[in-house]
Amino acid sequence: MNSHKDAFLMSSTDTTVPPEQDFDDSASKYGYFWTLFNAVPIPIIIVDEEVRIFGSNAAGRSLLGMKELIKHERGGDVLHCLNAISAPNGCGSSERCTSCVIRNSVRTAANGGKVIRMRAHMQMQGTDDLTDFYMLVTASPFVYEGRQLVLLQLENISELIALKSLLPICAWCKRIRDDDNYWQSVESYLKVQADVDFSHGICPECAEKWREERKKLSVLKNNLPPK
Repeated sequence: MNSHKDAFLMSSTDTTVPPEQDFDDSASKYGYFWTLFNAVPIPIIIVDEEVRIFGSNAAGRSLLGMKELIKHERGGDVLHCLNAISAPNGCGSSERCTSCVIRNSVRTAANGGKVIRMRAHMQMQGTDDLTDFYMLVTASPFVYEGRQLVLLQLENISELIALKSLLPICAWCKRIRDDDNYWQSVESYLKVQADVDFSHGICPECAEKWREERKKLSVLKNNLPPK
């Protein structure tokens, strides 16, 4: 494994750990915070603007398919991205890499100094077959000892995308059938499934229909015979 002088989760004033100490080893010295970092179930990978890897939590190492990180490897090469595999120089060298959501999120976050969240459709080449999935990519920029880095979070949202595409909805009343075969309003269903709250308004088309209905009711009321 390559070593690097920066120990990213350490204070720059701490001299108890040799500067050439490996990132994971030096970070583990900080006990509680390192344990907390590894306990986060979402893959978190520390990268630079070129998506070179400098560190990761346990979930990130699992996603990358390695017990220990190979420092300075680029994300697409480690993830076996199809575009990286097909490019002669690997991750970042293919024409398709210019539209890579992960790469663009990292660069935008690093250059703009703000958190970027985007959805990505990804394909990775496994040992036996091709894996197709969706990721919610969150890139959070930070600076450590003058170096611009990005905390990259990769959440697998394939199940949510599948749920979205397979919702059984009534063609008449627009209620949604849940897994227990109960029919719920869209608002109730999304509140339970995704904790989404709604505010209600009226679109121009429905507002016009409402006005037409009011006019018709008014005409009918005026034409009723007296009691």
